[in-house]
Amino acid sequence: MTVYKKVYSYMKPYIKGYVLGFIFLIVTAVIDLIYPMLFKFLIDDVLIMGDNQVLNYIALAAIALFIVKGIFNFGQVYLLSGMGEKVITDLRNDLYRHMQGLSLSFYEKWQTGELISRATNDINTVQISITTGIPGMLIQPLKLAGIISILIYYNWKLSLLAFLIFPLVAIVFNKFGGRMRKISNKIQQRLGLITTILQETISGIMIVKAFNMEKKEIDKFTEASNKTLNDNLKGVQIRAALTPLIEFILAIGVAIFFWYGGRLVINGELKPGELILFLTYMAMLMSPINIMSENYNLIQKAAGSAERILEIFDIDGKVVEDKGAVELPQIEGKVEFKDVYFSYKDGEEVLNNINFIVEPGETLALVGHSGAGKSTLVKLIPRFYNLDRGEILIDDMNISKVSLKSLRRQIGIVPQDTMLFRGTIAQNIAYGVENKSREEIIEAARQANAHQFIINFKDGYETEVGERGVSLSGGQKQRISIARAILTNPRILILDEATSSLDMKSEALVQEALERLMINRTTFVIAHRLSTIIDADRIIVLEQGRVIEEGSHEVLMKKEAHYHRLYKTQFM
Repeated sequence: MTVYKKVYSYMKPYIKGYVLGFIFLIVTAVIDLIYPMLFKFLIDDVLIMGDNQVLNYIALAAIALFIVKGIFNFGQVYLLSGMGEKVITDLRNDLYRHMQGLSLSFYEKWQTGELISRATNDINTVQISITTGIPGMLIQPLKLAGIISILIYYNWKLSLLAFLIFPLVAIVFNKFGGRMRKISNKIQQRLGLITTILQETISGIMIVKAFNMEKKEIDKFTEASNKTLNDNLKGVQIRAALTPLIEFILAIGVAIFFWYGGRLVINGELKPGELILFLTYMAMLMSPINIMSENYNLIQKAAGSAERILEIFDIDGKVVEDKGAVELPQIEGKVEFKDVYFSYKDGEEVLNNINFIVEPGETLALVGHSGAGKSTLVKLIPRFYNLDRGEILIDDMNISKVSLKSLRRQIGIVPQDTMLFRGTIAQNIAYGVENKSREEIIEAARQANAHQFIINFKDGYETEVGERGVSLSGGQKQRISIARAILTNPRILILDEATSSLDMKSEALVQEALERLMINRTTFVIAHRLSTIIDADRIIVLEQGRVIEEGSHEVLMKKEAHYHRLYKTQFM
C-alpha cells in the first residue's frame, strides 16, 4: 500500500483530468455494450418480422455510435496518456532532485548503471501502468458488470450458469499475480546490472582493449543478458499460461450455456435474437477478463519497479542545511579542523581526531600513503559529507551553520580526474558561474595556460568537447578545470593530485597555472610532485586517518621520522 500511496500522491495534482478521461473511457465502454443489441433487433425485428423502418434505425444508430465512440476515445487517450506523462515527468524530476541532494557517500556505494536503470527502465514501467494498467483495471470490471447486468435482465436463469465460473477465475488471478510480481522485480534488477556493465565498459573501453578484455566483458554481458532472458521467459510462461487457463474455465461455462440456451429457444422460452445476444455478450465476457489479466500483470510489474524507485527516495543521506543557516560572507580563508571524526560506515573511522588551523593565504600539503584519508579530509571542507563528530570552521564560522551554496561558491576544486560536460569549452569554463562575459572567460583561460590551444581549434571557445571531454587531452582538460576555478575566484583552493596523471610537458604548463592560481589563496594540496610539497608553507602527514606529523619540509626532514621515510620512498 505504501507503493500505491506514493504513486497516487504524484497523480493527485492531475486527478481532475484523470477522472474526466476515465469518464470518457466509460462512455466508450458503454457504446461497446450497446453494439450487440443492434444484432438482436436485426434478427428479431428485421430478418424475422421484416420491419424496414427498424433496419433504417439500426443503420443510423451504427453510424452515430461509431462517431461518438471515436470522439470520446480520442478524449480518453489524450487525457489519460497526457496525465501519465506529467506524473512520470514529476516523478523523474523529483528522483533526480533527490539524488542530487545526496552526499558523495551514496554514489560511492551505488553502481551508476543501477541508478540509471531505476531512473529510466523502472520509471517507464510505472508510466505504462498509469496510462494503461490502472485505467484498464478500473474500466474492465465496470464493463464486466455491465455485461452481467444485461444478461440478467434478459434471462437470469441462463445468466446464472455463466456466473458460477467467476470464483475459479479469481483464484487463478490471485495465484499467478504474486509470482508475476516477484519475477518482474528480479527482471528489473537484471536490467540494472546490464546497464551497469554497459556504462562501465563504454566509459572504460580503452582499458578494456588495452588489456585484451573484450571477450571477458562480452562473456560477462552475455551471462547477465541470458539470466535476464531466463527471467523474462518465466514471466512469459506465466502470462502465456494465465490467458488459456482463464479461457478454458470460461469455455466450460459457454458449453453449458449453449446446451441450456438452445433448449430454451426450442421450447419457445427465448427468442433467437436474444440467444444471439447472449452468445455475443458471453463472447464479450472473455475480453474484459483477458484485459484484466494483462493489466494485473502490468500493475504487479510496475509495483516492483515503484518499490525500487522508492528505495532511493527512502535513502536519507543528504547533507542537510541547518534550519537557521546563514549566508557565509566574503571570507579571508582561515580554516580550522577541531576534533573532527569521520567514517563512511559505522565502526570504520577514516579520520580520527583531526585538529589543525590553516591561516588565510597559507598553503598546506597533505601527504601519506594511499588510504590515509587525504582526499576524504579535503572533501569535508565543502561539506560533501556529514561529520560524525567535531567542527570545521572557516573564518571562525562553523560550516554546518552556513548555507551550502554560499560555502561552496568560495571554494575552488581542481581534482585529479577532471570532469567536463557536454557543451562548448566556454560553457565548461563558466560552469557554475553566472553572468561572466566572454572577456572574463578568455582571461581565465589565459591564466590557466589554456587560451592558446583553445584558439587553435577551428571553433575556438565554441568547440564542442564531447561527453566527458573525450576530444581533449588530459592536460587540456586539466587546464580548462583550472580556468573554471580561476573564474570563480575562490578564497579556498583544493588541489587533489591535479597533475598526477599528466606527461612532463603538460604537467609543467598545469603546474605553472596552478602556482598562479594559488597566489593569496588558502590552498590545500594533495600532490605526488616534490616541488609542490617543498614549497608548501606547512605539511601534514596522515596515517590511518590520524595526523602523525606537522611542520615545514625542512623541520620534518630534520626529525628523520615518518615524513623523512615517506620522502625517501615516494619522492627521491
